[in-house]
Amino acid sequence: MRELKRAVPMEEKLRRSETVMRGVEGLAEFRRAKVVLLYWSMADEVQTHAFVERWYKEKTLLLPCVVGDDLVLRQYTGPECMTAGEQFGIGEPTGEVWNDLEAVELIVVPGVAFDGQRNRMGRGRGFYDRLLKSTPNAVKVGVAYDFQLLDSIPTEPHDVKMDRVITES
Repeated sequence: MRELKRAVPMEEKLRRSETVMRGVEGLAEFRRAKVVLLYWSMADEVQTHAFVERWYKEKTLLLPCVVGDDLVLRQYTGPECMTAGEQFGIGEPTGEVWNDLEAVELIVVPGVAFDGQRNRMGRGRGFYDRLLKSTPNAVKVGVAYDFQLLDSIPTEPHDVKMDRVITES
């Protein structure tokens, strides 16, 4: 999967990502949600930067920040709030930690791969699985390129299924 993602030029990733994220915007759950957890994309993921910029003034957008072995959430308030994360160099917002996990209504989740049963394969450290278990009220939406959707992927008991998976098609 790593090689497949690397083979797609960034311009193509941006085009495909726009289609995927328009799919997220079309969800009734997204339109209703006031508090949405997204992610600040790395180069090999569905790109979210334009989406975050498009929506942060209309909704409370939270982004994860890596602290030790866990993710904490902080609100995105504009480009000036971002800094490079300590562990992976991924952009993370500064500011206070958002602790009201029950207020999170929708989560957009990246993954290495997904399958038709809405299982998600992450990068192996369990960051998202631990976070997703602590957001009981949130609709969990996996986003991926079409080639990341497989017939089946290996799962473990601690893995959290998505409620939906959105690709370009």
